[in-house]
Amino acid sequence: MKLNDTGQVMRLQVFLAHAGAASRRSAEKLITDGRVTVNGRPVTILGEKVGEGDEVCLDGRPLKLEQRFRYILLNKPPRYICSSFDPQGRPLALDLLPAEIEERLYSIGRLDYLSSGLIIFTNDGNLASRLGHPRSELEKEYLVEASGPIPDRTIDDFKKGIFIDDVLYQALKIERLGRKSLRITLIEGKNREIRRVFSFFHLHPLKLQRVRVGPIRIGDLEEGRWRALTGGEMEQLGVYRALPEN
Repeated sequence: MKLNDTGQVMRLQVFLAHAGAASRRSAEKLITDGRVTVNGRPVTILGEKVGEGDEVCLDGRPLKLEQRFRYILLNKPPRYICSSFDPQGRPLALDLLPAEIEERLYSIGRLDYLSSGLIIFTNDGNLASRLGHPRSELEKEYLVEASGPIPDRTIDDFKKGIFIDDVLYQALKIERLGRKSLRITLIEGKNREIRRVFSFFHLHPLKLQRVRVGPIRIGDLEEGRWRALTGGEMEQLGVYRALPEN
């Protein structure tokens, strides 16, 4: 395999990211979990480097560097899983993408099973790692409709920050849209953050839809439909093709 135009070696986790196996951070876990081999030898320690002629396998399947990178926006309907496999057999968001896409795609961040809205799929591990890191401070905007009236206290406490089970939850912005509806902007986006805060106040979101990730908006894209990111959107995300980092 030719790793890059200079023939230089690269770290194994970087190779996995550029082969579309996972984001950089997720690739590190694949290695430490013992799922990666180099020339038939299991590698579990980070820092291994590979070069031209090395065979890298994930779960026994040979990998190669991606020649084409995909950037796809999906409007995920409720009751779809953002994962490559579900032991319960629930439908996968990936199944809504066209079968002719040969590249192995994974989502940048996730939406829980009952939530809907914007999710970005890619095989660009560098982009996934960068946008998924807390340092990116990537804003995520949601529309929420509750089963009952939302008290002002819920909004005030979520803005100021509230500890639930020793975890701080704090929204960047909250706009009231109606007695039962809000527009909420998060930065860190902890797991099921909005649902946990609503549950704390004995509220239930009937609808939780993500409508924006950073500069990318879902617009009028229908549920269950997808489209490729535009050149302008990729530029806003800082997407550019360069040699892999060593």
